[in-house]
Amino acid sequence: MILLGSTLLNAPVMSIQTGGELARTSTAIIDPSNLSVIAYAVTGPLVHHSNQLIRVADVRELSSIGLIIDSSDEFVIPEDIIKLQSIYELHFDILGMPVIDQKKKKLGKVIDYTVETGGFVVQQLTVKRPLLRSLNDTELLIHRSQIVEINNHEIVVHSEVSVPEPKRHEVSGSYVNPFRGSAKPAPESVNQSNR
Repeated sequence: MILLGSTLLNAPVMSIQTGGELARTSTAIIDPSNLSVIAYAVTGPLVHHSNQLIRVADVRELSSIGLIIDSSDEFVIPEDIIKLQSIYELHFDILGMPVIDQKKKKLGKVIDYTVETGGFVVQQLTVKRPLLRSLNDTELLIHRSQIVEINNHEIVVHSEVSVPEPKRHEVSGSYVNPFRGSAKPAPESVNQSNR
Protein backbone atom coordinates (compact mmCIF):
# COMPACT_ATOMS: atom_id res chain seq x y z
CA MET A 1 0.00 0.00 0.00
CA ILE A 2 1.24 3.50 -0.79
CA LEU A 3 0.38 6.40 1.52
CA LEU A 4 1.30 10.05 1.76
CA GLY A 5 3.96 10.57 4.39
CA SER A 6 1.85 13.34 5.95
CA THR A 7 -0.89 10.82 6.80
CA LEU A 8 1.58 8.95 9.02
CA LEU A 9 2.41 12.07 11.03
CA ASN A 10 0.32 12.68 14.15
CA ALA A 11 -0.99 9.14 13.69
CA PRO A 12 -2.05 7.15 16.78
CA VAL A 13 0.28 4.43 18.04
CA MET A 14 -2.00 1.71 19.41
CA SER A 15 -1.15 -1.14 21.79
CA ILE A 16 -2.34 -4.71 21.28
CA GLN A 17 -1.73 -5.34 24.98
CA THR A 18 -3.97 -2.54 26.31
CA GLY A 19 -6.11 -1.88 23.25
CA GLY A 20 -5.60 1.85 23.71
CA GLU A 21 -3.58 4.71 22.28
CA LEU A 22 -0.05 4.93 23.66
CA ALA A 23 1.29 7.91 21.74
CA ARG A 24 1.20 9.79 18.45
CA THR A 25 3.88 10.02 15.80
CA SER A 26 5.53 13.42 15.44
CA THR A 27 8.32 13.17 12.85
CA ALA A 28 9.69 10.51 10.54
CA ILE A 29 13.30 9.41 10.96
CA ILE A 30 14.46 8.80 7.37
CA ASP A 31 17.74 7.21 6.33
CA PRO A 32 19.04 9.53 3.57
CA SER A 33 21.24 6.81 2.07
CA ASN A 34 18.26 4.74 0.87
CA LEU A 35 15.25 6.97 1.63
CA SER A 36 13.61 4.52 3.99
CA VAL A 37 11.68 5.48 7.10
CA ILE A 38 13.31 3.57 9.95
CA ALA A 39 11.43 5.07 12.90
CA TYR A 40 8.97 7.69 14.07
CA ALA A 41 9.48 10.07 16.97
CA VAL A 42 6.54 9.78 19.36
CA THR A 43 4.86 12.11 21.82
CA GLY A 44 2.14 11.60 24.39
CA PRO A 45 1.38 11.11 28.08
CA LEU A 46 2.85 7.60 28.17
CA VAL A 47 6.12 8.67 26.53
CA HIS A 48 8.72 9.05 29.28
CA HIS A 49 11.59 10.64 27.32
CA SER A 50 11.53 13.55 24.90
CA ASN A 51 13.37 11.62 22.21
CA GLN A 52 11.56 8.27 22.27
CA LEU A 53 11.02 6.50 18.99
CA ILE A 54 9.04 3.60 17.58
CA ARG A 55 10.96 1.60 15.00
CA VAL A 56 8.98 0.63 11.91
CA ALA A 57 10.36 -2.89 12.40
CA ASP A 58 8.31 -3.05 15.63
CA VAL A 59 5.05 -2.00 13.94
CA ARG A 60 2.88 -5.11 13.71
CA GLU A 61 0.25 -3.57 11.47
CA LEU A 62 -0.71 -0.30 9.90
CA SER A 63 -4.47 0.16 9.85
CA SER A 64 -7.11 2.85 9.74
CA ILE A 65 -6.79 3.29 13.53
CA GLY A 66 -3.03 3.89 13.39
CA LEU A 67 0.25 2.07 13.88
CA ILE A 68 -0.27 -1.04 15.97
CA ILE A 69 2.52 -2.31 18.23
CA ASP A 70 2.69 -4.89 21.04
CA SER A 71 3.11 -2.52 23.98
CA SER A 72 4.91 0.56 25.24
CA ASP A 73 7.98 -1.66 25.74
CA GLU A 74 8.60 -1.15 22.00
CA PHE A 75 9.50 2.52 22.55
CA VAL A 76 13.26 3.07 22.32
CA ILE A 77 15.65 5.96 22.64
CA PRO A 78 18.23 6.47 19.88
CA GLU A 79 21.11 5.39 22.14
CA ASP A 80 19.55 1.92 22.46
CA ILE A 81 20.32 1.03 18.83
CA ILE A 82 23.62 2.11 17.28
CA LYS A 83 22.42 2.33 13.65
CA LEU A 84 19.31 4.22 14.71
CA GLN A 85 21.39 6.63 16.76
CA SER A 86 23.71 7.50 13.87
CA ILE A 87 20.77 8.27 11.56
CA TYR A 88 18.86 10.13 14.28
CA GLU A 89 21.89 12.37 14.92
CA LEU A 90 21.92 13.45 11.25
CA HIS A 91 18.68 15.38 11.92
CA PHE A 92 17.72 14.74 8.30
CA ASP A 93 14.29 16.16 7.51
CA ILE A 94 13.16 15.62 3.95
CA LEU A 95 10.29 18.10 4.30
CA GLY A 96 11.36 21.58 3.23
CA MET A 97 14.52 20.40 1.46
CA PRO A 98 15.30 22.27 -1.77
CA VAL A 99 15.29 20.19 -4.96
CA ILE A 100 17.55 21.09 -7.88
CA ASP A 101 18.49 19.35 -11.10
CA GLN A 102 22.00 18.48 -12.24
CA LYS A 103 22.29 21.81 -14.04
CA LYS A 104 21.70 23.60 -10.67
CA LYS A 105 18.22 24.74 -11.78
CA LYS A 106 15.94 25.16 -8.75
CA LEU A 107 12.83 22.96 -8.99
CA GLY A 108 11.23 23.74 -5.61
CA LYS A 109 10.97 22.36 -2.06
CA VAL A 110 9.70 19.02 -0.78
CA ILE A 111 6.27 19.42 0.84
CA ASP A 112 5.30 15.73 1.09
CA TYR A 113 6.27 12.25 -0.06
CA THR A 114 4.69 8.86 -0.65
CA VAL A 115 5.68 5.80 1.36
CA GLU A 116 5.30 2.17 0.35
CA THR A 117 4.15 0.68 3.64
CA GLY A 118 5.50 -2.83 3.04
CA GLY A 119 9.06 -1.64 3.62
CA PHE A 120 8.42 2.01 4.57
CA VAL A 121 10.42 3.19 1.56
CA VAL A 122 9.90 6.67 0.14
CA GLN A 123 8.70 6.25 -3.45
CA GLN A 124 7.95 9.79 -4.66
CA LEU A 125 8.61 13.34 -3.56
CA THR A 126 5.97 16.05 -3.90
CA VAL A 127 7.77 19.29 -4.71
CA LYS A 128 6.16 22.73 -4.46
CA ARG A 129 7.34 24.82 -7.37
CA PRO A 130 8.87 28.31 -6.99
CA LEU A 131 6.48 31.23 -7.47
CA LEU A 132 7.30 31.98 -11.12
CA ARG A 133 7.18 28.35 -12.17
CA SER A 134 4.02 27.65 -10.21
CA LEU A 135 2.00 29.58 -12.79
CA ASN A 136 2.08 26.52 -15.06
CA ASP A 137 2.16 23.75 -12.48
CA THR A 138 2.08 24.16 -8.71
CA GLU A 139 3.53 20.77 -7.78
CA LEU A 140 6.01 18.35 -9.25
CA LEU A 141 6.22 14.61 -8.53
CA ILE A 142 9.70 13.12 -8.51
CA HIS A 143 10.19 9.35 -8.40
CA ARG A 144 13.02 7.98 -6.30
CA SER A 145 14.74 6.66 -9.44
CA GLN A 146 15.24 10.26 -10.62
CA ILE A 147 17.26 11.21 -7.54
CA VAL A 148 20.98 11.50 -8.20
CA GLU A 149 22.25 12.77 -4.84
CA ILE A 150 21.06 13.80 -1.40
CA ASN A 151 23.40 16.04 0.55
CA ASN A 152 23.08 18.22 3.66
CA HIS A 153 21.55 21.11 1.75
CA GLU A 154 19.54 19.78 -1.19
CA ILE A 155 18.25 16.89 -3.27
CA VAL A 156 19.71 16.65 -6.77
CA VAL A 157 17.67 15.00 -9.52
CA HIS A 158 18.33 14.17 -13.16
CA SER A 159 18.13 17.08 -15.56
CA GLU A 160 15.39 17.07 -18.14
CA VAL A 161 16.30 14.86 -21.04
CA SER A 162 15.10 15.24 -24.57
CA VAL A 163 12.80 12.51 -25.78
CA PRO A 164 13.98 11.07 -29.09
CA GLU A 165 11.66 11.50 -32.06
CA PRO A 166 9.92 8.28 -33.09
CA LYS A 167 11.26 6.70 -36.25
CA ARG A 168 9.08 7.24 -39.26
CA HIS A 169 8.41 4.30 -41.53
CA GLU A 170 7.32 4.32 -45.15
CA VAL A 171 3.93 2.76 -45.60
CA SER A 172 3.80 0.53 -48.64
CA GLY A 173 0.47 0.26 -50.39
CA SER A 174 -2.32 2.67 -49.87
CA TYR A 175 -4.81 3.00 -47.10
CA VAL A 176 -8.34 3.96 -47.98
CA ASN A 177 -10.32 5.77 -45.34
CA PRO A 178 -13.92 4.57 -45.71
CA PHE A 179 -15.26 7.82 -44.25
CA ARG A 180 -13.70 10.04 -46.88
CA GLY A 181 -14.06 10.27 -50.58
CA SER A 182 -16.90 9.03 -52.67
CA ALA A 183 -17.78 5.92 -50.71
CA LYS A 184 -21.55 5.68 -50.25
CA PRO A 185 -22.87 4.67 -46.83
CA ALA A 186 -24.41 1.23 -46.56
CA PRO A 187 -28.14 1.20 -45.79
CA GLU A 188 -29.09 0.24 -42.25
CA SER A 189 -30.89 -3.05 -42.00
CA VAL A 190 -34.22 -3.16 -40.21
CA ASN A 191 -35.45 -6.37 -38.68
CA GLN A 192 -39.01 -6.75 -39.98
CA SER A 193 -39.83 -9.75 -37.79
CA ASN A 194 -40.17 -7.64 -34.62
CA ARG A 195 -43.06 -5.56 -35.98
